[in-house]
Amino acid sequence: MESTSHRPDPAASTVSWPPVAKPGEPGSFLPGQQPEPASTACGHDAEAAFVEPTAPDGTDLIPDTEATEGADLLAQLRAQIAKFVILPSEQALDAATLWVAATHLQCSWQHAPRLAVVGPAKRCGKSRLLDVLAETVHQPMLTVNSSPAAIFRSISEEPPTLLVDEADTIFGSPKAAEKNEEMRGLLNAGHQRDRYVLRVVGNDHTPRQFPTFAMAAIAGIGDLPDTIMDRSIVIRMRRRAEGERVAPYRTQRDRPALHVIRDKIARWTAPLADQALHLEPSMPVEDRAADTWEPLVIIADLAGGPWPRMARQACKRMVDAEAQTEEDNPGGARILADIRRIFHAAGEPDSIATDQLLFNLNGDPEAPWAETSRGGLTPRGLGAMLREFGISSGNVRMPDGTQRKGYLRNKFLDAWRRYCPTVHPVNATAAGSRG
Repeated sequence: MESTSHRPDPAASTVSWPPVAKPGEPGSFLPGQQPEPASTACGHDAEAAFVEPTAPDGTDLIPDTEATEGADLLAQLRAQIAKFVILPSEQALDAATLWVAATHLQCSWQHAPRLAVVGPAKRCGKSRLLDVLAETVHQPMLTVNSSPAAIFRSISEEPPTLLVDEADTIFGSPKAAEKNEEMRGLLNAGHQRDRYVLRVVGNDHTPRQFPTFAMAAIAGIGDLPDTIMDRSIVIRMRRRAEGERVAPYRTQRDRPALHVIRDKIARWTAPLADQALHLEPSMPVEDRAADTWEPLVIIADLAGGPWPRMARQACKRMVDAEAQTEEDNPGGARILADIRRIFHAAGEPDSIATDQLLFNLNGDPEAPWAETSRGGLTPRGLGAMLREFGISSGNVRMPDGTQRKGYLRNKFLDAWRRYCPTVHPVNATAAGSRG
């Protein structure tokens, strides 16, 4: 935790900065020159003179605020999580800490963020993180192979915190996902308040509404369904590298200390419910990402100290990382972004022939399209991807007056505006074309 108690030497306040330039005298500089950073060998005064560069997104510019009791409690919780689990980044550790604290104020939130704890293989620490969460969140309800009916019947207006382990057995294959479509619907609906499941109960089959709103942590190998990932704070776990060490977790031994910090956080948050309900914090992201991260940022603002800055840094960087991951994966918005780059490199023509588009897509060595089949992405495969966005091919007129099968640029405009508003530089290979 960074200290916020440093104060500059009072004597230093009488020194003008930058000093007036005197040629040949050390410590001065001429107009237009930049002073060299002071050597850190000079002690804390030289260190104070160095200004840490800020992030382009501005999150580093957020000043620390007055710390409350909550700031220290969050620091204690953060240390407890880090004791048993190595998370992929400091931002992921901050996010997990804030998510746990947010479970204790679920009555105040409009949206119940999911925590997607995913990894590419076994032994990445996913279940261990859920072990720690189970002892620190509000009213944990661990579900393994539980039916959706049992889960929504366990959710009340005072919701528990769902902890779903081994989610790959639920969503890991098309057959399993189809079988568990009701579970996916439950997890999607429960992200927002006042989304109910309607079922008939009793011998007279009386219709009854069951609430679904509850925060949930979901762990599994591989990504969860897109609709759940889109409602989640995503933590991508990885195996510990050689030399990375964590304390072994023993339930009987370690649970009491985790319960102590859990109970302290519950007592701290309890009187803040109404204040949390009415806060509208500034957010570094928009739309559903803002809805999902807002409870964590509100917790950080209530705690004060460095947490408002740390929460927004974690939010911005983790949301951006997921956007990049989505772009790097085949399908979805990635195909739109790559086609937009091809149109841009070609000078924004009114249309492009299908075979020319496929030549560029399959010719990009950093794109996944050449690997979609033995001969690369096909006209049929491209058409299937674009139909999801309401885009179809047709006869288009080429600059030489001939007609060929292709795509009109104006058919992409709405999808580009919604899914990839920024044009990134196109790969040199993919920019090539054939007439």
